[in-house]
Amino acid sequence: MTTNKRNNPIWVMSSAFDKLTLSELVDTTVGIGAQGIDLCVFRRDGTRKDHTATHLAYEHFTPDSAKALIDRFNSANLGLSLGAFENMIGGEPAERIKNQNHLLKLIRIAHLLGGDDNNVKVGTFVGYNHELGVQANGFQKNLDEYKRVFAPIIRYAEDLGVTILYENCPMEGWRPASYTSTYNNLPGVLAARKLMYALIPSQAHGEIYDPSHDVWQHTDPVAVISQTDMSRVHRIHVKATRNLETTARIDWGGMYPMQLVDAGLAKRAGVAVPANEWDRHHYEAMLPGFGGSDSMDWRAFVDRLIERGFNGPFEIENEAKNSKDTGNLAATVQGYEATIKFLAPMVWGLQEDVGYTYFNGSPLTTPMSRDIPVTTIDKL
Repeated sequence: MTTNKRNNPIWVMSSAFDKLTLSELVDTTVGIGAQGIDLCVFRRDGTRKDHTATHLAYEHFTPDSAKALIDRFNSANLGLSLGAFENMIGGEPAERIKNQNHLLKLIRIAHLLGGDDNNVKVGTFVGYNHELGVQANGFQKNLDEYKRVFAPIIRYAEDLGVTILYENCPMEGWRPASYTSTYNNLPGVLAARKLMYALIPSQAHGEIYDPSHDVWQHTDPVAVISQTDMSRVHRIHVKATRNLETTARIDWGGMYPMQLVDAGLAKRAGVAVPANEWDRHHYEAMLPGFGGSDSMDWRAFVDRLIERGFNGPFEIENEAKNSKDTGNLAATVQGYEATIKFLAPMVWGLQEDVGYTYFNGSPLTTPMSRDIPVTTIDKL
């Protein structure tokens, strides 16, 4: 007997298991008790080094590779998606093109894996072009650049039956602390995402919404979901933020990031300065239910999502200081396990003898997708 009809799967994002092979990752995920994996497939020659992993051989991926991967995941009763989160419209021009071409490779792979028919999406960042951003109307110019770059990419994805998903992290540590702004990824606020969908109305793009980023921006995730077009929300990242009540927060306030100033002057004045690029907004990354309370009402957030019809995966993204950042694999696994137990009463039905339990979903189908050659951005 089940007491409610909630049955959202809980997945893991594989970035926290960067030292594991794909086979080890699958076995670990099954042991944790999750129902799927968002496979991180970052460029092996990429410039980004934080919270990255590459769990798929993305070169020379064939229909036979797709069939083997689907068979492996079906044998473990797991779903899957793909993702690589880089700057697509800004940064060093040559790297930007490489990032765009890599995204196109992942879209092709998702197509070979069945795409939307198998709920295989492709996650990405958009990034931000600061050369345009410092100009008058710089935000609009970034929107225009986004449309120029992504319109053909989204058209390509749509033709292949694949949906692209943006994560809303502003990437606040993506540039040196000597820069004033920490807004480094266009979809970092709801307004930008609404504008992006208006610019490109296709349903072949949407979002992975991560509430933790709005918490340190002093924005209520429940209110964000209330004002979001739910047809665009395909995944929820489960990651928590604990806003810290430090002297630095009082000195600098919560509206703007901590600024880098002369170290000697800061010491004489008794003012804190950033210890690193990410140390600018006075918060600690956590996992809900693991090692203390965070600064968000998860029950209200999940209830609002379910009320608004969300039935997709909750993906645990482990960047917690007391879990993944310890470098200890056992502590990383414990963080995932604790988060699943935390979420279970909110997203799964209650069954006699076994408690809150997920009802197994449908297996992945072997796609009949036609093979297509790898393409590049200059050919779209």
